[in-house]
Amino acid sequence: MFIDTHCHLHDPKLIGDIDFHVQELLRDGVDIAINSACCALTSKMGCDLAEKYPSIYFMTGCHPSDVSGFNREEFDKIASLTSHEKCVAVGEIGLDYHWEPFDKVKQQECFAEQIELAFSSKLPICIHSRDATADTLKILKENKAKLQYGAVMHCFSGSKETAREVLNMGLYISFAGPLTFKNANNLIDVAKYVPEDMCLTETDCPYLTPHPFRGKLNSPKNVWLVTAKLAELKGLSIEVMAEKVMQNAKRLFYKLK
Repeated sequence: MFIDTHCHLHDPKLIGDIDFHVQELLRDGVDIAINSACCALTSKMGCDLAEKYPSIYFMTGCHPSDVSGFNREEFDKIASLTSHEKCVAVGEIGLDYHWEPFDKVKQQECFAEQIELAFSSKLPICIHSRDATADTLKILKENKAKLQYGAVMHCFSGSKETAREVLNMGLYISFAGPLTFKNANNLIDVAKYVPEDMCLTETDCPYLTPHPFRGKLNSPKNVWLVTAKLAELKGLSIEVMAEKVMQNAKRLFYKLK
């Protein structure tokens, strides 16, 4: 019924009990969970999980906070996984100017290079953008012709104006636990604005646990709480919203079965 379009099952907080967490997500109606990578190592870990568990798919890519280790060898390892039958996207990639020190130039080069990788691999991209909206939009617009296989703004936290810009480029918008937080007025307005056929849901676990479990360990089983909040804002039943999100995800991540 549900899909978690972005999680980090390779994280040390989850990987030690991975059998338990997979059983738990299936028990709670999560049919598919997509593991998002941060580097070549976590890309391979996601691949291994996808090969072991039928309900798990994966992305391959280098997170902007990990670009210091991004070199030709790292790129080749990431690229080698794009042809895997369960690799659904290049991600998460993008820009993050939050934690100093950061290298804007290296992040931007890495972002653009991985957009090119996705295009040549005929895969969508999953975009991380934190405190870097202007540069993120600039790079996406410069590479618009290479986004023909689709893209999603993961864990969206931007304004309605930013949402309008990315929607105009044909990008999907994914909502995570913060949509359920009590102070999420701006994000609620955005969620109401985004068309139903452009919405995705995720956990970004083990982070950003939805209300009422905020502060506790997050896992894909909690994606229903995000979907339920989105359904409430759209005036739909949770079943209808879950089906719409699943259809959207399968349209973007075309390798999903």
